[in-house]
Amino acid sequence: MSNSARIRIPGDPPPQRGLDAAGLQAMAAKALGAPDPRNRRGPFRPEKLVSSRKRQSERLSSFYFRGIDIACLISLTLALMLASGTSPMTAPVAAVAPLATAVLVALVALRGMRLYGFARGERLDIHLLKVATSLALGTLAGAFVAIPFGQISTLTPLTEWAMAGAALIGLLHALWWGVVNQWRADGRLTPSIAIVGATKHAERLINEALRRRDMNVLGVFDDRLGRAPDAVGGVPVLGDLDALVSHRLTPYLDHIVVAVDPSARARVGQITQRLAILPNAVSLVVDQDGEDARDASLARLARSPLASIDGSRDPDRVAFAKRLQDLVIGGTMLFGLAPLLALVAVGIKMDSPGPIFFRQRRHGFNNEEILVWKFRTMRHETADATAARQVTADDDRITRFGKFLRKTSLDELPQLLNVMKGEMSLVGPRPHAVGMKTGDTESARLVAEYAHRHRMKPGMTGWAAIKGSRGPLHSAGDVKRRVQLDIDYIERQSFWLDVWIILVTAPVLLGDRATVR
Repeated sequence: MSNSARIRIPGDPPPQRGLDAAGLQAMAAKALGAPDPRNRRGPFRPEKLVSSRKRQSERLSSFYFRGIDIACLISLTLALMLASGTSPMTAPVAAVAPLATAVLVALVALRGMRLYGFARGERLDIHLLKVATSLALGTLAGAFVAIPFGQISTLTPLTEWAMAGAALIGLLHALWWGVVNQWRADGRLTPSIAIVGATKHAERLINEALRRRDMNVLGVFDDRLGRAPDAVGGVPVLGDLDALVSHRLTPYLDHIVVAVDPSARARVGQITQRLAILPNAVSLVVDQDGEDARDASLARLARSPLASIDGSRDPDRVAFAKRLQDLVIGGTMLFGLAPLLALVAVGIKMDSPGPIFFRQRRHGFNNEEILVWKFRTMRHETADATAARQVTADDDRITRFGKFLRKTSLDELPQLLNVMKGEMSLVGPRPHAVGMKTGDTESARLVAEYAHRHRMKPGMTGWAAIKGSRGPLHSAGDVKRRVQLDIDYIERQSFWLDVWIILVTAPVLLGDRATVR
């Protein structure tokens, strides 16, 4: 039947003209309320996204596990010695050496067998067998030491130590094995990546990742968006490189994978240069022939759900040491300064109406947005949560007591709460407000390396602060100098540098009369 002869039922909408098959499909999808493919979650997207900072915190559990093993074995050894009537403080070296050797060798063996990584797919019985083997090696080493010293009588305590140690450490590792596997089932240890390049390499990587299920591919971005499909392997294409740089997924990404043909060197160079402004790790995946080779490439991306305890300058080791010093020093400061914090709170309430604290969204590790705590120094009705207007000399928004707090930096002390939560560190780049402006321009847009300062947790004080770069940033030069100082600190960070910065912070800030705060 021709179009002219088609029967129309009264009330039907008028016929649509000029629509091809694709247009009709789009209209049908719209009528059914089908989502835009670019907004789909994709086959990997978990129900709840976990920031890379929180995932790093759980990865560092391997160091806590080992610390507990050390404490338990030493405590067990001391308890057995005391139970046998031997005092560790007064006993001769010959009597203590066998058990001390057993503890040392067992701990080395536990580490050497990589029992703190809890590798994906590792069976519990195999793991516990390795634990027992480590304790057995410690026992044999202790026996070899006991015989030359003529301490045959210590062989019985060594046997008791081996049995009790294997039971205790085995129970602990069974518990941790269950915890780690629960974390893995919840997706809290699964690395999240974004892929750059809607290419055949990306499609193969996604298909392999779907088969393995040991990483999340949250989205695909492409520098040539006009040629890109709506999705690759079911993973939505979310935009171009500019979209990736400013995307809300960035704080949740552990890796950005460039899946562009490496022979296109100019394009790869442009992409990596563009991505260099991000705090995220960037990897170039070379497509390889053979399933084994591709499996090895993916394994390197998904490897080590828990941090390795080997290596001298391993980033995870550095992060753990820094977290430990934050907990110890920060906890001590919070306890010791509690009376001062209470007096400041009373002063704020007496000076002006409004809340004691002021919370502001600022950029944290890996561009994650965190709520930073401060004592309120401005009149409540003039609070500036976005730092759209930076503080100037004789700023009429600041209260009388607030001027004192800013001059002495006492307004920053509540950030100890952020430190204890793991959102900040005692020392690091100062956290800037989200959307903070220098003049009429957002500060983050003035310096290409700005996001590099987010490769470490922000700090209550820092290298830039004691070098005079503190307070408002009034020009691009100010922003550039602070970013450079922050990057210098990140590259040089050490425990002793942190201690020195903490010690000189108070005299430097109190002696600074030039900076407006």
